[in-house]
Amino acid sequence: MNNYIKQIIKGGLLTVLILTVSSCEDYLERTPDSIISEETAFQNFVNFQGFTEELYHCIPNFTLAYWVSAWNFGDDEIESTAGTFTVSYNFDRGNFWAWQAEQGGGVGWFDKGNASTTGGHHQKALWPLAWRGIRKANLGLENLHRLTDATDEERRFIEGQLLFFRGWFHFQLIQYFGGLPYIDYVLPSDEKLRLPRLSYRESADLVAADLRRAADLLPLNWDNTTVGKNTIGKNSMRVNKAMALGYLGKNLLWAASPLMNYTDTGSKSYDAAYAKKAADVFGELLELVESGQTIYSLMPFAQKSNLFYTTGQNWAMPGGTEAMFRAPTTGANGSNYQISKQFMPLLISQGDATMFMPTANYVHDNYGMANGLPLPDDITKADPESGYDPNYPWKGRDPRFYSDITFDGVQVIQGSIPDPTQEEHRYANLFTNGSYRNLSNGSRTGYMSRKFVPLRANKYDNAYDWGTSLHINVPYMRLADIYLMYAEATAVGYNSLNTPSVTFGKNAVEAVNVIRDRAGMADVHPRFLGSVEEFLPELRRERAVELSFERHRFTDLRRWMLLIEDEYTVKTSVELDRVGDFNVDDPTENRVANIREEVILERPFTERHYWLPLKVSDVTLYPELEQNPGW
Repeated sequence: MNNYIKQIIKGGLLTVLILTVSSCEDYLERTPDSIISEETAFQNFVNFQGFTEELYHCIPNFTLAYWVSAWNFGDDEIESTAGTFTVSYNFDRGNFWAWQAEQGGGVGWFDKGNASTTGGHHQKALWPLAWRGIRKANLGLENLHRLTDATDEERRFIEGQLLFFRGWFHFQLIQYFGGLPYIDYVLPSDEKLRLPRLSYRESADLVAADLRRAADLLPLNWDNTTVGKNTIGKNSMRVNKAMALGYLGKNLLWAASPLMNYTDTGSKSYDAAYAKKAADVFGELLELVESGQTIYSLMPFAQKSNLFYTTGQNWAMPGGTEAMFRAPTTGANGSNYQISKQFMPLLISQGDATMFMPTANYVHDNYGMANGLPLPDDITKADPESGYDPNYPWKGRDPRFYSDITFDGVQVIQGSIPDPTQEEHRYANLFTNGSYRNLSNGSRTGYMSRKFVPLRANKYDNAYDWGTSLHINVPYMRLADIYLMYAEATAVGYNSLNTPSVTFGKNAVEAVNVIRDRAGMADVHPRFLGSVEEFLPELRRERAVELSFERHRFTDLRRWMLLIEDEYTVKTSVELDRVGDFNVDDPTENRVANIREEVILERPFTERHYWLPLKVSDVTLYPELEQNPGW
């Protein structure tokens, strides 16, 4: 917090209220006649909503937080050797101090050293903007009594937004740092800092109270309200009841998870009572969804890419009917520049040399076969039950493998290549020593990601060109995530695979199968249905596939207390040779030999790595703000 604590916790009413969204620095340049009174700023819905709108701009867009797309810190990705400056590079080496600008890091979306809401996405970061957003939400809540010229609906919607953001920002912080002071009022500037760190559960309970109240106040669809009709067709990203329920359930499930339970009680198991609460909240939301009362539904699998990017649609916001909570974007073509060049080897792309690619162990451990079974532990061996054949490792796989992963032999360049000497790069040469395997600016692992960018985003097909309107924005939360969190919470909370929550008719297995059915996958295999304990690892694998590379894995591994286990500290590459004729039409028919995994690095994690360290300048502000264990 540092300056942010001093400004936000101690600062009191420092920001002069103005109708437009602007920074304090902008205000200092304003003329005296532009200053308005608090009574005017908060007296009616239009004015108060103008004040509230800035909270949306406090949401950091992790997709666009830096020139390179480094936001996955689990076992899922690794950067090319050119990326030694990224947070993920430092995290892989146990340096969790690198999240913060104070320690010379902050090359990512956690910290930038300022709290700007009006600068570009590069300047927006979670740590400063969360505290700024919390303070602003409290300022609004303390001035609700001034909203006199308003209908009951208008007052409810203002209060609901403010409560949502206060809970949301606190939740975003505690999931990385553990329990923190819960700031629920604007502290006077002369009050000494003595707010103690709460336990995780104490913090989560306060988040839950805010989000529950927000869910009760907010509409399901702004377009169907009197207030929302003034901005009809432009309300999809305004916080609503479904978003509040989604984050309420997530907050409760996180509080139930092994890490959080261990931190508070010493038990490394789930807390069934919190999990049951989470299941019932998710069930409440899914009942609304499946009865058609919300604006959300699962996107058809054939349109999956529209969840993450649109192209040729005049910079249309991605997400479709499934994305529930997203960061707003400004200057949409910035997403084109920052992401579309990160997932291809430099030899066929435009931009920075730093590339990010899926690790082979993540792909092999999670992306299984279309019949619902995982790959064998030893990928050099055939598995008759699943149908995996090491000579044809790309055949018969989970359909999401083909939509998410570029593997050896996939045609990348679709159009003409003017330079005949570059023709060899038309297909992904990801075999050992292939042209796509340059360690500095290519794939270190033998795989590339294609989930967030079309294959045509290369310098030959020109799909990266701004004229094609390639707009990329990865959502914070989408409906598939809700189904999977519901399945986890219900299985644990009700200690049953067959019992649904009291608020929704599907049980845990049926909820997972909804997601698998959408992808054309077989249902959960019977071998995983003997008990909750046998089901949970398969649920985690499903979560790893469906939500791959969407910034969930690091937090998931931490809350499950798996991050420091050997299986999850290693990062590997796939090595193979091409043999036989090369099939240019169907890369799954290409035969390979000598397929194997090789270790790239092992991460030196210990128990302290379950929580990020707080800034030294913050924990020295006053004794009650304690540092996380081991740091």
